[in-house]
Amino acid sequence: MIHILVTGGAGFIGSSLVEKLLSNPDFFVIAVDNLSTGSLEKLPKKNLDRFRFIKLDVNNYNDISAVFFSYPIDYVFHYAAVVGVQRTLEQPFNVLKDIYGTENICKLSKNTKVKRVFYSSSSEVYGESVEFPQNEDTTPLNARLPYAAVKNLSEIYLKTFNQEFGLQYSIFRFFNTYGPKQNPDFVISKFIRQAFKEKKITIYGDGSQTRTFCYINDNVDATYNHLLQCIDNPNLDPKIFNIGNNNETTVLELANLINKITNANAELVFLPALKEGDMKRRLPDIAKMKQLLNRPMTSLEDGIKEILKDTKFIL
Repeated sequence: MIHILVTGGAGFIGSSLVEKLLSNPDFFVIAVDNLSTGSLEKLPKKNLDRFRFIKLDVNNYNDISAVFFSYPIDYVFHYAAVVGVQRTLEQPFNVLKDIYGTENICKLSKNTKVKRVFYSSSSEVYGESVEFPQNEDTTPLNARLPYAAVKNLSEIYLKTFNQEFGLQYSIFRFFNTYGPKQNPDFVISKFIRQAFKEKKITIYGDGSQTRTFCYINDNVDATYNHLLQCIDNPNLDPKIFNIGNNNETTVLELANLINKITNANAELVFLPALKEGDMKRRLPDIAKMKQLLNRPMTSLEDGIKEILKDTKFIL
């Protein structure tokens, strides 16, 4: 039995990954989360004989070390973090604390012979890019905000532990990911909720800023397939992947699409642009991810329709 630890396992992406991992009968999954933004509702309902959930803060060494010393952990997905643009801007000190979690994971993984750490970094490490599409190997990292700086520093931790101690790692730079279990303060979930409940959709600035939106199944399937690669080839070199979609969409186009799909006819309300944190453009190079996924990506329209089948997490 292969034992896999998922930190942030009650979060949107973490819990979705846990469900995917549990679909493999060879995996035993331990999920940890402090439930600051995660939710017990998002935890799996099947295959519970191969699943354990532990409420703890990965930034607390004593708490997370007990898990490493209680289970023979083979792989770690370190997804725990303070997330959300507004939340990270309002709680910068809590964001900075997340570096302790990465340090704890690196130290404990090294000392307990974990085979590989998979880390959820972010597109935010690119900052306000001047090169598009944003490529893992050539686009300079331009992190300025605390959230982005912590992600960048965490990547450096992993690279350093690899150089010094041989700890294997893979880094996933997540671009906007969406799906049915996402918290309501993220843009797609927020727009759907506003369209239904408030009959108005609020847009910061003129809506010309672009994003690419990756459906949760595309995210999870790609990262899961990479795990299988690493199991088959334990000596696979450290990897960095952009995990996202390369279909560039303006925020205004997104609002109009949601209005169209939901038939809500919500009013579009334009607010002053955010002073910081709202980058003008996002467009990842996802050539590496497409090789992992090895199937067509989910279109934005189809992904939104999937969310509307189960709106209990956003309405």
